[in-house]
Amino acid sequence: MKLLHVFEAALGYKFSRPELLRQALTHRSFGTPHNERLEFLGDSILNCVIAGALFLRFSELKEGDLSRVRASLVRQETLAEIALTLHLGDYLCLGDGEMKSSGFRRPSTLADALEAVFAAIYLDAGFDAVRGVIEQLYQPFIAHIDPAHSGKDPKTTLQELLQARRLPVPRYELLATHGEAHAQEFEVECIIAALGIRRVGMGNSRRIAEQQAANLALSEIK
Repeated sequence: MKLLHVFEAALGYKFSRPELLRQALTHRSFGTPHNERLEFLGDSILNCVIAGALFLRFSELKEGDLSRVRASLVRQETLAEIALTLHLGDYLCLGDGEMKSSGFRRPSTLADALEAVFAAIYLDAGFDAVRGVIEQLYQPFIAHIDPAHSGKDPKTTLQELLQARRLPVPRYELLATHGEAHAQEFEVECIIAALGIRRVGMGNSRRIAEQQAANLALSEIK
């Protein structure tokens, strides 16, 4: 397993009790103490932080819309995406069976471990500390939320808009990847050939770069 201080640097938080981080990154297949109880706590903390962030940012959204947006942010796919940007899988302690089945790449395992990390930060330094980390990690996702299409990300909104106009769906091409493995930035182009639109997005994951490119394309056709 790689040195944990490298993961802490990517996370933007240094533990005063590193044993909490080790437990958060330990799958039950490896032994005890493992991260299942921390995952339970981290799930509640994440929901609370995201709910607060959305409540303050989108004062015009109703309860149902806020709930839908929150659900899209705390779902397994989003957590796993963030975990991949942190290279969290490289630091997991897994049993032999999980290692052989590439458990370190499994979205559910990555999502659970990230929630456990949030709980570990909370136990290490309190709510304000974990809120800061979560808000920083989620900032690119929250920044691209369109209140007019609450609960839908820019890629989904763009696709639905084009389909409603009987136009082909956009194409996304990876143009370049910059930086070292632990701090990569992706450059993706969104191409809508029927409208002659080509917009480039950047982000620390391919998904975020695609969302940014889709958001820029949306601004051209709304």
